[in-house]
Amino acid sequence: MATMVSYNARMRDSEKRWIGVWLMVVMVSAAALQVGCSRNEPDAAKALQLTDVESGWFDAGIVNGQNKLVPTVSFRVKNVADASISSVSFNTVFRVIGDPKELSASFLRGIDTLKPAESTQPMVARSTLGYTSPEPRLQMLQHSQFKDVEAEVFAKHRSNQWVSLGKYTVKRQLITQ
Repeated sequence: MATMVSYNARMRDSEKRWIGVWLMVVMVSAAALQVGCSRNEPDAAKALQLTDVESGWFDAGIVNGQNKLVPTVSFRVKNVADASISSVSFNTVFRVIGDPKELSASFLRGIDTLKPAESTQPMVARSTLGYTSPEPRLQMLQHSQFKDVEAEVFAKHRSNQWVSLGKYTVKRQLITQ
């Protein structure tokens, strides 16, 4: 008479239960840690403020025998919250005023950690597209077909959605840096 032999069947069931419990504990701990870390940092839209905003048209040199000017905006970011904020990226979108289409965008890595009341070093966002003309640069800014551009600065904190920190009309002035 043949008997079916099962090696340590009870032990396997017991191990399965403990592995399941252990995995559940690890998953709950990881979720609690993630939620706990996120709660300690403020919302980027409320915590970050743009300061020392300057704008103008950067002389991008001569391209195909013509002068090229591109819109540029520089700014500092200040943490106005009472807690540190970390892992923030910035994206500046340039648009011709009155046209909803994006002219160009400039992605900036941003900040690793910014403590309360601290500000970043100046950040510079520059469009890759702009105006070209054989005319002198100052005359380009005064040309009747010249259209003004606005720059909107967005921030992204960790995996949150992009939020707008401000929109600025690029001044009709030449800048060198």
